[in-house]
This record gives sequence, C-alpha cells and structure tokens, in this order.
Amino acid sequence: MMSDKPLPITKRMVWEAYKLVKGNGKAAGVDGQSLDAFAADLENNLYKLWNRMASGSYFPPPVRRVEIPKSGGGSRPLGIPTVADRVAQMVVKQHLEPGLEEIFDPDSYGYRPAKSAHQAVEQARQRCWSNDWVLDLDIKGFFDRSIMGS
Repeated sequence: MMSDKPLPITKRMVWEAYKLVKGNGKAAGVDGQSLDAFAADLENNLYKLWNRMASGSYFPPPVRRVEIPKSGGGSRPLGIPTVADRVAQMVVKQHLEPGLEEIFDPDSYGYRPAKSAHQAVEQARQRCWSNDWVLDLDIKGFFDRSIMGS
C-alpha cells in the first residue's frame, strides 16, 4: 500500500495499539483526559495520532507525576502519560520489539516479553552452583565521569 507519509505507521497499527492500551491503566495523564473521554471521540483521536506519528510530527506531551507510597515508608514518583501517548508508545513497542528481541542477549531480562526478574534471579542462583567466582559491580555513578579525560 502506497502512502504519502514518511514513516511506516499504519492506521491498523494505531488501532491495534489502542486495543492493547484500553485494557491497561485507566488514569488520566497531564491533559486530564480519561480513557473513556478518549474513546468518546475515538475515530478522531486515533486519526490525529496516526497522522502525527506517520508524518514524523508527533511529540509526546509532558507526563503527570504521581507519588506512590512505598511499603517501607517514603514514596517513589510514577509518571502517567496521556492516553494518546500510551497508544503512541504501544505502536512503537509493537513495531520495534520483534526486530530488537532477536538481537538481545539471552541473559538480558529487563523489560522483555516472556522474561522476568524472577527468571533472572533463578538463572543467577543456578550459576552460583556452576561457577566459583563472582563479579560484583555497583553501577551507581558508573557513568558519572569520563575515563578518557579526567
């Protein structure tokens, strides 16, 4: 199918992404638009999103920051994107993930489909019994200074 748009984003991709997002969190982003309000003008909202993404003119809006209480006290910040941005992120994820998945190292567990932190811990546990050495690396501040110039 020929298109006058420079990026390979189809209307079908945006629709499929919306269907996936629709089943997730319902919180509104910084624009205050709920999932229900987005759905009230669904055709227009999805068309505008597709048009901007396919033309390369989509820029994500700010993210609403919410403080989530931690079980041990204190809180951690959570960013809540707008509904449209969640759909846009899902389009990109669905487009990029299959190609990237095949080049990831099998021992990479973060943010990957069918991979979990529990699997990473289990793999580490198994390797503790097969190797008699440990590499401990504290990454906090690891990239703060250049090893070349200073």
